[in-house]
Amino acid sequence: MALIFNQERVPSGPLHFGVRRQILLDERCAADIGLRLERVSLDAGAVHDLRIPVTALAWFQVLDGGAELFHGDERDDIAEEHVVFLPPGFEGRIDSKANASLLFADVQNARRFDPAFGETPLSLRIVDWTREPVLLSEHDARKRIYLVTPKLFGTKAIKGEMIIYPPNTEAANHHHEGAAHFMYILTGSGTCFANEAPFRVRKGDIVYYPDRERHYLRSDPVGEMRFVEFFVPGQYKTVWAEGAKVCTWNPAGSDIRGNKAAREIQAHSSAAPTSDI
Repeated sequence: MALIFNQERVPSGPLHFGVRRQILLDERCAADIGLRLERVSLDAGAVHDLRIPVTALAWFQVLDGGAELFHGDERDDIAEEHVVFLPPGFEGRIDSKANASLLFADVQNARRFDPAFGETPLSLRIVDWTREPVLLSEHDARKRIYLVTPKLFGTKAIKGEMIIYPPNTEAANHHHEGAAHFMYILTGSGTCFANEAPFRVRKGDIVYYPDRERHYLRSDPVGEMRFVEFFVPGQYKTVWAEGAKVCTWNPAGSDIRGNKAAREIQAHSSAAPTSDI
């Protein structure tokens, strides 16, 4: 059965001075999830050390605020438009400029989900999602932006994307086979359906669907709904309910701001593998 709750229900515990953590999802919630999802909050001027084991990988998205990422002799500014991939063995730190929060995910045993993990060295990657290509749904007004794919980050252990629903938009009923699937609602509100049962969702909600559970979403009549969703592993099968239209995504020819995107993606079906995306 789907697991649906708001981050406000999750207690926040201190990591060290100025840094707090909420564990949103881990194997205590679902034994087969294979991933830990956290929300990390940093006060202005706080420092958060990052150390990724050589058997693991991690990823985070800045939800609000701004910070600096230090790694080796280099420094990068990170803000709400950034998604950061931390490769195995990464060591660095985040210095917050102002109050900031991160959605942080790590896969501790990445080889379990990607047999080729470790064969090719992986590198730190910082992606500006506002510069990534927008894809348009062929059957409705939804938009899709890929955040984590094998082509972007070099591993099939995890896949992530952002989906944007205009007001009063509904997707087709479907389920996935071979992956844990979860969502984090960034903005707006609506109704998610799990095995046809309706549940209200809003900003800050986490939705976890077990393998093979049918689901779809409908945004409210007022306001855009935007969420990020993740799959572990990043390759799986999508099965559509009888009579449902298979989602096909076509390139908009621009990024979310209407400018030339940082790269190109071809039209494809949601049922297709993401290795070349």
